[in-house]
Amino acid sequence: MKDPDGWPLPRTKPGAHLDLHVPGVGSRAYSLCGDPAVQDAWVVAVKLETRSRGGSAWVHALEEGHTVWASMPRCTFPIAESASRHILVAGGIGVTPFLAMAPVLERQGADWALHVLHRGALPCPGDLAPWISAGRAVVHDTAVAPRPAFETLLGAHVPGLQAYCCGPLAMIDAFEHATASWPSGTARAEHFVPPVLAPDPNARPYTLVLSQDGASTDVPAGGSMLVALRALGAKVDASCEGGVCGACKVRWLEGEPVHRDRVLQPEERRTHLMACVAGCASDRLVVEA
Repeated sequence: MKDPDGWPLPRTKPGAHLDLHVPGVGSRAYSLCGDPAVQDAWVVAVKLETRSRGGSAWVHALEEGHTVWASMPRCTFPIAESASRHILVAGGIGVTPFLAMAPVLERQGADWALHVLHRGALPCPGDLAPWISAGRAVVHDTAVAPRPAFETLLGAHVPGLQAYCCGPLAMIDAFEHATASWPSGTARAEHFVPPVLAPDPNARPYTLVLSQDGASTDVPAGGSMLVALRALGAKVDASCEGGVCGACKVRWLEGEPVHRDRVLQPEERRTHLMACVAGCASDRLVVEA
């Protein structure tokens, strides 16, 4: 994707994604997989899903010269700047954010390795080829051999080690189980699609207040904060509506939010929430939106 007038595009961070606005469907989030140093184009790689919700089928029907509307990129899956070693684990098309991280880590002279778990055809083979040749990327075809255990791929945690995972839900669950005892923030995952979110048995009603003008509304137990915010006239973006994309990030000022997202880091939750899945454990919640 390029600016129609040829202007340089805003700089992006490795691990960022953007929303493509699919006519008649809504927003769909895709990872940027191009080198962030390249400013004249944004690159995404989209797998055509047999059960497409509309996004991948629409993208695959695009031709050169078509106009697409996209959001500004946002990064909820950043490189850990303080880490001394980085292990990246991709499942199939989940390799896309790592294709943007790889050239950045290489230019930094970082110690890094990429494991690509796939079944059958290798995703993005042309982009992976130089990293495979350099010994940076290792591919594991699970159609030929069982998926290697994360304990084998990652090893035991040592100071300075940062692990990343992007892929299908079952793979991320296994990754999170293997790193459950690691220090907070040293294992990060990014989802393709939001996991099914079960109703919160402890959900309670509360009053939602906008700090800017004092407008308020009562949210019933289990009700959507995103819907309530929009009913108050707040302009809040949304894409996945399942707590994994970061589009509906909102600052909270007072109250006790209940965080049910899979994207915010612990330190971010002290000031922000994801409106699509968040609840509230207090009688009143004041937000800035």
